[in-house]
Amino acid sequence: MHTQDLLAADTGMGAVTLRVANLDRMIGYYRDGIGLSLFANDGGVAVLGRPSPSGVAVPIVILEHSPALAHAGAHEAGLFHTAILFDTKADLAAALYSVATKYPQTFTGSADHLVSFAFYCTDPEGNGVELYWDRDRTAWSWTHGMVDMDTKYVDPNAFLQEHLTSSALESTATTPGRVGHVHLSVGDVTAAKDFYVDKLGFATTAGWGEALFVSAGGYHHHMAMNTWNSRGAGRRQLGLGLGLVRIEVPGTDDLGALTTRMRDHGVQTADDGRTVAFEDPWSNRIEVTAPGRG
Repeated sequence: MHTQDLLAADTGMGAVTLRVANLDRMIGYYRDGIGLSLFANDGGVAVLGRPSPSGVAVPIVILEHSPALAHAGAHEAGLFHTAILFDTKADLAAALYSVATKYPQTFTGSADHLVSFAFYCTDPEGNGVELYWDRDRTAWSWTHGMVDMDTKYVDPNAFLQEHLTSSALESTATTPGRVGHVHLSVGDVTAAKDFYVDKLGFATTAGWGEALFVSAGGYHHHMAMNTWNSRGAGRRQLGLGLGLVRIEVPGTDDLGALTTRMRDHGVQTADDGRTVAFEDPWSNRIEVTAPGRG
């Protein structure tokens, strides 16, 4: 792949929108359990997130009240999980402690992925959530352009005993956090590579059989797609769950290059002057933005 066909190195992920049936319940989970701040709640839309290191509000999850919609089937395409990245192990431990004590039934597992420590849960409406902390990039190992990742068990209680601090607990909603990556359920990994790598411009960083990991700028992954529960799934019907995935590119030139590339590949795009939007082969909606656009 030519350099001009790749997403800019400083590309990152933005807030994930979820369509939800019970807005108050879901606000409670993400605010009181995961430890996000409620930035706005108006007109059936709630915005929750964490501050940036400079104190600027960073949306992480946007909840849209959609009580008329039905839940998707267990084997349909959609969201696998939204992964929230924390700057320190203490901040991760505080979020883990919060959700494990207030919503213990939603905790589903943990892993040392070699590049990161991760803890998993499922929100009250079945949307996956990952809470994680990255090891320094100098500690990551690469083989023939692919990052070495694994899934090794981490004892969550031992992690809390080692890293949980009173100061982190007291400042849970004010310490930095952001969407580090988004993992999707798709119908076919080859088709996912065609769309997210060959068209959109991510680079492949790992492949685990029925899963594909992709990134920009040498990150371990900004997005992942798997068929573990959704092999053969077709296009999604409008329903509860994933509403929108946001990608943030560093500049308007980067956004323009991406838009041209997608259109050259025959992908239908919509440009409202602020964002460029399109759908992947399973009707997962993607919006791309750049600072200062619009």
